[in-house]
Amino acid sequence: MQSLTSRAKPVDRKPMTLWDKMYLPAIAKGMSITFGHMFKKKPTVNYPEKTRPFSAVFRGLHVLNRDEQGRERCTACGLCAVACPAEAITMEAAERMPGEENLYREEKYAAKYEINMLRCIFCGLCEEACPKDAIYLSETFAPSNYTRKGFIYGKEELLIPNPVTNPEEYAKAKGQHV
Repeated sequence: MQSLTSRAKPVDRKPMTLWDKMYLPAIAKGMSITFGHMFKKKPTVNYPEKTRPFSAVFRGLHVLNRDEQGRERCTACGLCAVACPAEAITMEAAERMPGEENLYREEKYAAKYEINMLRCIFCGLCEEACPKDAIYLSETFAPSNYTRKGFIYGKEELLIPNPVTNPEEYAKAKGQHV
C-alpha cells in the first residue's frame, strides 16, 4: 500500500512575476464582473406591490369546488385522501338529510374535511384522483402563519364561495379554472 505522500503531485512553487505581484489582472477581472452585474435586471420583486409571474402549471392552495347551483361537489369518497402521499387530507362522511338537497349534490357529503398544509407537498394527486372535480389547486400561494393550527385548513376555509349568493367572490376564487 502506498502512502499519501508518495502519490501526491508536487505543488508548482514558481516565484511570482512583477505583473502577478501587482494583482492588476485579478482586479480588472473582478471589476469587470462587478460592472457587468450593475447593469443587469434586478431579480428582486417588490412584493406586495408587484407579484412575480407564476408558471401555468403552478399548484397553490386547495379549494373545494361547488356546482353552478351552489351545492358542494364533494361526496366524501376518500379518493383524494388515499391518493395523497403525504397523508395530509382527513375527512368524515355524513348522509344528506331530507331538505338539504340544495346544499349537497349527492346523498353522501363531507361533514369534516381538513388539509394539513404543513404536510402537503402540493403534488396535485388529490386533484387528479377526484372523480367529481370537487378539489383543485388554485393559483393562490400559502400565506404565512405563526401557529401550527393556522396551517390546518377546515372545510370552511377551503370551500369556494356560493355562486348563487355571491357571484363576484365565486368568479374571483374560481380564477382560470373551469
